[in-house]
Amino acid sequence: MRYTQGGGLTAERRQFRERIRYEAGERFTRGDKNAVIAKDLRVSERSVERWRRAWREGGMDALATAGPPKLPRLSDGQFAELEKELALGPAEHGWEDQRWTLARIRAVIAFRFRIDCSMAAVWRLLHRHGWSWQSPARRAMERDEHAVELWKKDVWPQAE
Repeated sequence: MRYTQGGGLTAERRQFRERIRYEAGERFTRGDKNAVIAKDLRVSERSVERWRRAWREGGMDALATAGPPKLPRLSDGQFAELEKELALGPAEHGWEDQRWTLARIRAVIAFRFRIDCSMAAVWRLLHRHGWSWQSPARRAMERDEHAVELWKKDVWPQAE
């Protein structure tokens, strides 16, 4: 299952699902059938079967949430340090052009924090903190912004 947050359920959503599992656990003690529980709680029968098996083996404690499936490799403090490093720009870290790529960010993480992670992990880390993929607009070195603004103001309205 894929989640829109790019890394799993929010804490509130995990608590909501945990409450559903606990309600199922209470119904297990009453002897309700899986199909009835699934219908009433609006979940699949397979989920109820899985919960019943866990409940049989570990009681109500086995129905508790296990937390996020994968904790980030960098702490929030380390990510703040990474953002400072990224703000310096790629040239400061030895690259000729001014483009940050996942491979370059991965190299900075490996050098700065001594953590080896995959490209996918770097992408998830950035996405989790609100970064997005961007394609820089290609602009000519000789571009005259003032002339472009004049053209937009004077010429463009006449063309419409």
